[in-house]
Amino acid sequence: MADREYSKYQKKVISRFYDNREQMDEQRLAELVTNLFLASGKKRVNFWITAREAMERMEVPQSRIDHIVNSDDPTLLAEVVKDIQAGKITKKT
Repeated sequence: MADREYSKYQKKVISRFYDNREQMDEQRLAELVTNLFLASGKKRVNFWITAREAMERMEVPQSRIDHIVNSDDPTLLAEVVKDIQAGKITKKT
């Protein structure tokens, strides 16, 4: 695909998206906790993939991510959300 020139408005929208990415990931992780409790099968697998990606972007330690995903326990994911909100897992700046 050819290089694309974005309008001034589009550049601002893109910039705001990435400026707020961490808050969106935090909110998405919280939503995923509920979804994981209710989901089963292929949908549940996809929710775990999404959770892993969000935790990696938020720089949660890889060993903790692996433990949580391999355990398939949404309560452990809820603990990560709680730790992020409490500041125990430092957010990248």
